[in-house]
Amino acid sequence: MESFPDLLRQAEIAHGHLCAGQILGVRLAMLGCQRLNIAEPHTADRKRLVTFVEIDRCATDAIAVVTGCRLGKRALKFRDWGKMAATFIDLNQPLAPPPDGTPTYKGIRIAARESSKQRARELYPHIENKNQQQMLAYRELPDAELFTEQWVRVPIHPREMPGYKSPRIACAHCGEGINYDREIRTTRNGETLLLCEACASPATRYYQPLN
Repeated sequence: MESFPDLLRQAEIAHGHLCAGQILGVRLAMLGCQRLNIAEPHTADRKRLVTFVEIDRCATDAIAVVTGCRLGKRALKFRDWGKMAATFIDLNQPLAPPPDGTPTYKGIRIAARESSKQRARELYPHIENKNQQQMLAYRELPDAELFTEQWVRVPIHPREMPGYKSPRIACAHCGEGINYDREIRTTRNGETLLLCEACASPATRYYQPLN
């Protein structure tokens, strides 16, 4: 794996600026890869790793830089939990599946400690700017003072996996294409229809037409 300074520079370029969240994200992702013995996430080990992130903040961009996991590669999964945490999964370590038969894998979940902010204040009390405090402290605090770690099992359905192929279905209502088995089968007026999520549940979709 590349060095911490090199990865931090790459994260800064990808994100547009350097901040405490970037430093935390780089270290969090490096630790996750180390725990899984993934030394080359961009090359030799790139097909082993899937990452779940739990927040849409600066650290997520840094995690993507370190791991090489991207939404477009289907290797980065977002769960909007508002937590500075991520779970790193090694696809080479399958576990016994649960009763429903969904493939399940071993992973490591790493979360930032709330106490790390206080440790930054203790280390640099003379610096008033909190971001500057944290940027300095997060570079040098040991992993144990920055993060909690927990080994976990994560079920991943085959349709969520990178490289999954499925037929492309056209929504019977709007005509837009639907990928990855996301169509919803419904019956209307005695006819079975395949609909996209927006057309199947128009009241709860994230957008509403203006006209």
